[in-house]
Amino acid sequence: MPSNAVMDPTLRAAGIIGFWSTDVPAASSILDEGAAETMAGDARLAGQPVSLEVALGRTHPEDRPWVFEGIRRVRRTGGPVSTEFRILTQGGDVRWVLVQGQLMADENGVMRGRGAYIDTTAHHTAAFLPSRPRVPPSEDDPLVLAADRALDAHAAIARTGHPSLRRLSELMLFELGQILGRSRRV
Repeated sequence: MPSNAVMDPTLRAAGIIGFWSTDVPAASSILDEGAAETMAGDARLAGQPVSLEVALGRTHPEDRPWVFEGIRRVRRTGGPVSTEFRILTQGGDVRWVLVQGQLMADENGVMRGRGAYIDTTAHHTAAFLPSRPRVPPSEDDPLVLAADRALDAHAAIARTGHPSLRRLSELMLFELGQILGRSRRV
């Protein structure tokens, strides 16, 4: 993973904060310098295995329960990771972060993941875009239930090795994610 100091200027201009990788059985994540500084609050943690609680230590207290539950869910099932939430900077400012990535079993069946953190604060504060807070998912929402079941189905299908079924399950997960993402704004 590139350090924040040598990250491509184009990636920085696109809002990339940094990168993460995770080893689910070890219950640890490794952050690059930018991710460690912004998300965990300490750039010195870069390259070191840290717990989820440390890796996302700056998650806004109101977002923390549903963000952590979503991450724990995908750590059980594998699949795409895409969620947007707030963090608190060291100075107490609120920033918006989008985490994108993928968790999947490696060739030995060990669940691992990789992804990026993207600063989306400007999308919430720009004059031409309305600033709307995200609403945490409701467990009684039928689309949340469908997404949970689709994640389980996708994990099972991935183990069968059928590429056409896998593509279909990925398409369903993508569409569910798009619909849920749009419906989570108030």
